[in-house]
Formats: sequence, C-alpha cells, structure tokens
Amino acid sequence: MTGPDVSVVIAAYNAAETIERAIRSALAQQGVIVEVIVADDCSTDATRATVATLGDPAVRLVALERNRGPGGARNAGFTAACGRWIAVLDADDTMQPDRLCRMISAAERDDAALAVDNLFVLDTDGRIDTMFPDDLLACTPQITLADFIDSNRIFRSTHNFGYMKPVFRRAFLEDNDLLYDEALRIGEDYLLFAGALAAGGRCVVTPVPGYVYHIREGSISRVLHLHHVEAMLAGDRRFLARFPLTGEAAAAQRRRTRNLQETRAFLALVQHLKNRSFGHALKVALGDPVALRHLAMPVAARWRRLVTPSHRTTAALRAASSPATAQDYALENKG
Repeated sequence: MTGPDVSVVIAAYNAAETIERAIRSALAQQGVIVEVIVADDCSTDATRATVATLGDPAVRLVALERNRGPGGARNAGFTAACGRWIAVLDADDTMQPDRLCRMISAAERDDAALAVDNLFVLDTDGRIDTMFPDDLLACTPQITLADFIDSNRIFRSTHNFGYMKPVFRRAFLEDNDLLYDEALRIGEDYLLFAGALAAGGRCVVTPVPGYVYHIREGSISRVLHLHHVEAMLAGDRRFLARFPLTGEAAAAQRRRTRNLQETRAFLALVQHLKNRSFGHALKVALGDPVALRHLAMPVAARWRRLVTPSHRTTAALRAASSPATAQDYALENKG
C-alpha cells in the first residue's frame, strides 16, 4: 500500500482539552493521505488516554519516557514519521481542510524543500483575522534565508516569519541531518527553519491562510526574560558554527545578533532599575547606550513589544532548564 503523503507531528504536554480538536483537523485534510503522530512529553493529565480513545489507525501515539521539551518531542515525532512530507501542528491549534494539499502541491511544483502559508488568528470571542497582511505574502513568492533572519528581530513587529508553520520535505531533513535543537525551550522553531534554508532548501509561500492559531480563554501573555535572550544567542552561535553565512544572510545575522545583544542589555537595565541597583544600571547603560534609547519609548509600548502575543499561555514560561510545561508547547519561535 502507498504510504502517507504527509505526517502531521503534534508535540503534546497536558493537552487533553484540545488534542482531539487538533487531531481531527489533521485527519480532515483533503486531497492527501495523512498520518498523525502525537508525541506526548510525559503528560500528567488525560492526553494519552484521549488520543487512545480515538481509535483511528491513522493516529499514532509516541509516548516519551522522559520530558524532552517541545523540540525533543517533535524530534521523536519526526523520527517516527513515514510521510513524504512533515507538518508541525501545535496541540491547541487546527488547520483548514485544504491546507496541506495546497502547500505540498506548491512545493512539489517548484521543487522546494519547504512551504509556508499565512495564519488565521482566532480570538476567544470568535473574531478571526490574518496574521500577515495579504499583500505582504502575495508579493513574497519565496522566503530567503536573509529575509527570514531579518524578520526575526525583537521590537520590529508583533509577528515575524518565525510564527509560520512550515511543511518540510522529510527526505531533505534526513539528508541534511536537520532536527530541533533540544537545548532550547524558546527559539527552536526558528533554528530549524533557518537551518533548512541555510542547507540550501527553497521555501515557497502560499499566501492563503490555512493554519488556525487559537487564542484560549483565560490566558495571559508571556514576558520575554533575560535568560530567554541568552538562550537564543547561544542557539545562534551553534547555528553559525554549523552554517557559516556569507553575503546578505551574514549581514542579516549581524543585525539579528546586534538586536539580541541590545535586547539583553535593555532587559538587564530594566531589571537593575526595578531592583534599584542604580550602579549596575549605569554600567549596563554605559556599555550599551542603545538600552537607554529603548527606555525613551513609552513604557507601555516597549513592554507590549517585549511581551510575546502568545495569548494561549496560562503562566510565565519557566526557566529553560526546567521540565517542559504546557505553555512551552503553545510557544511559537519568536527569535
């Protein structure tokens, strides 16, 4: 028998409330043969039982023996995947029925290694909007590595290309040994996407929204902390050690690195001021005057940009060294 066209990988941790909805949206894909792989990262709720009760042969549960975080869970799902393509779906999101067929057709037509599309953002009151302006993606048939790196800079915009959910050609990932960086609990999506582009993969854009980003009731935004930025800088160093960049991509990376360094200085400055450690604050300000320029912005506006609009999270993200929490799985890369 013919194998699946696409493996939909869902990393889950304590996702019993939403996992069935996510799975059913994957099974409802039209025009493609789908398998769904739920990689459960040691949930303590009824996630595994909920998956088991579905009783669909197209759904497989990969039960991790230890908590590996979102990237590790997705890696386990990738290893189990049999489809020619791999799509990542968050456990509290859904997809439109024609999404995967449209994206895979576009990628195969252009011999691309990955494809992305626009996203719907579904609010708790039922209001729906698109994440990116239609005209932006309509005039962007492909995303280059330089474009992708440049988009992923803090303070520039509410949403960046790191929010996109690519569909990957599985053989390309395997041939280039591309997996999630399990050392990261924030920014792992960015590094995999960037790695695929750096390895020579072409990324086509289908501007029609197909991924539905669900905002959940009673949730709060998550604040970006200093240790998150430190982790992103460390992840970028590992990325650059493997993929030395040149030309426009290298220039974009320099801008991103400088942006992360400025963000680190700003967060350190704010923390020192909150702690009334004025000597330390002065030292940071003298070391990176850009941090002071950030403070010149209205405080509310600056913090709105520092707060990732991941409305689904129900508590602040714990330190990167702690076990993965449910909110880790609601986190898109925001590098």
